Amino acid sequence: MTSDVPSSGRFEGNQHRFPVRVYFEDTDLSGVVYHANYLRYMERARSDMLRVAGIDQRAAFETGEGVYAVRDVTLRFAAPARLDDELLVVSRLTAMRPAACVIQQRVMKGEAMLVEALVEAVFITPAGRPRRQPSQWLDIFTRLLSEGN
Repeated sequence: MTSDVPSSGRFEGNQHRFPVRVYFEDTDLSGVVYHANYLRYMERARSDMLRVAGIDQRAAFETGEGVYAVRDVTLRFAAPARLDDELLVVSRLTAMRPAACVIQQRVMKGEAMLVEALVEAVFITPAGRPRRQPSQWLDIFTRLLSEGN
């Protein structure tokens, strides 16, 4: 029996793998994925990567502990995706600091890398000031980083 639950992707070692299909709404007039939509794919993949790893962002927000805010994004476009393409967003933690984490993300079509990003997310208070990430989250990040070595 199958479940009607959205896919959250899965981990293979320290890499989170999140499948995405390109829909008509994702494309521009030329029929390729509009550049900003890659950021949407990556945001979904990062959110699910954290959820699958055991990080409850919603609880941290609801209790007033804090939220992540993207501080920096570097993007490199290599090739376009088109309508109905099956893509895979591969995400992995590359660095951790007390109040931030850095995640490398690649949007793949088969073996071809279409877009690569480096994303720095900072944990902030409801007032917008950086603060230490919860210790349990740092433990999770330490495990993910060690799995990559």
